Amino acid sequence: MFELSQILAIAIFILMFLAIIIGKVHRFIPALVGAGLTLVVVFLITMQSPESVSHVLNLGQLGQANFWVPGQEHIESYGINWQTIIFIGGMMVMVEGLGEVGFFRWICLLLARMVNYKVVPILVVFMLLSGFLSMFIDSITVLLFLAMVTIELARLLKFDPVTIIIAEIFAANTGGAATMSGDPPNIIIGTALGYNFTDFAFNTGIIAWIGMAFTLAFFYFVFRKTLTSSQGKPDTAPTKYPQPSEAIINPRLFRINAAIFVAVIVLIVTHAETGLSMALIGVIAATVTLLATGRKAPHIISRIDWRTLLFFIGLFICVGGLEETGVLEMLASYIGHVSGGSLVLVIPLILWISAFASAIVDNIPFAATMVPVIVNLARTAGLDLHPMAWTLALGTDIGGNATPIGASANVVGTAIAEREGYPISWGMFLKYALPAMMIVVGLCWLYLILRYA
Repeated sequence: MFELSQILAIAIFILMFLAIIIGKVHRFIPALVGAGLTLVVVFLITMQSPESVSHVLNLGQLGQANFWVPGQEHIESYGINWQTIIFIGGMMVMVEGLGEVGFFRWICLLLARMVNYKVVPILVVFMLLSGFLSMFIDSITVLLFLAMVTIELARLLKFDPVTIIIAEIFAANTGGAATMSGDPPNIIIGTALGYNFTDFAFNTGIIAWIGMAFTLAFFYFVFRKTLTSSQGKPDTAPTKYPQPSEAIINPRLFRINAAIFVAVIVLIVTHAETGLSMALIGVIAATVTLLATGRKAPHIISRIDWRTLLFFIGLFICVGGLEETGVLEMLASYIGHVSGGSLVLVIPLILWISAFASAIVDNIPFAATMVPVIVNLARTAGLDLHPMAWTLALGTDIGGNATPIGASANVVGTAIAEREGYPISWGMFLKYALPAMMIVVGLCWLYLILRYA
């Protein structure tokens, strides 16, 4: 039998999820409402436990030295995952600084010129760029600039950009699966379980780029004829196409911000050796960017996606309600019972459930919910936590590719296309993305079983 606190925590969480899926308001609103109800109704009124409020808010962790410089020590994660929030916030600031100086548009135009502005090679190089950059910066940001440049080139070269934008979305989520700093689910999993950049690179990174190779081949053969037939004769002579140098607004600031980007990537890759936390790296990235920006710093701060950060805070509190009331421990016990404690059964169970669940709902809340489940499953069923963590990461990252709402990058990419006059219907997105997702998740299943089970 469920206790009243558990019933309330589950009801609040389900209502929050439904509100996010319906999408009538920005997802941060139902997340914060759910968080408030969890803190007041579940913890204070029903459980009469101010300690649970303090435990889930987890503010005391911010004042601990090992939160910022843990060395080789694992930072225990519970309640609000401040490592994730601070790191993503810091990277947002750095990325805004790069966008202000035209860094991303410069890269896109440089690649387009390298392939002589030919549409099928643009598909290939933009997919590779999307996957590569998503290893280091949020896939949402990658799609923000990449979709816009794709549409700009489509208008110049007279081709339909929809197919390329779908391929870029898929590549961003697949490339993001390769590292800890890629997709937001990986940041949540990595900071919660104490993994570093190298851990992800040598576990999810291998199969992510095998999947990327299959994805490239799939979209190349599927879209090649469509892109060629849709392309008309450009109105502009090739010599009049936008040049990469035109994207650089301030050459001095461009070089400074590019150097900051490279330095931050080095810190991310080496954080296991330096002993710096992801949160501290985020703070360093933001601070140095704002100092370099100077008088434009307030403008950069105003452009940060504060709503997404508030969404994360509300989400972690709602998940904390399920954890504090014991609901997630019960779910872990059930999975352990169904699987008989066998990794051969647990891996496909977590992988396919994660993939299809992430296709229906945003993969960020699903990953945040499942992290404490696999921790409890490892403790109660005696299973190895590491394979389950890699399985969850791959399932949520790759599964999020299947629908227009499966991952934040999908929502951003399709929204930009629609705003610019190139709507992407659910039917069209599913036609191409769903079979590609099934292929890559199938490869992940084979890889995970052969390597870990």
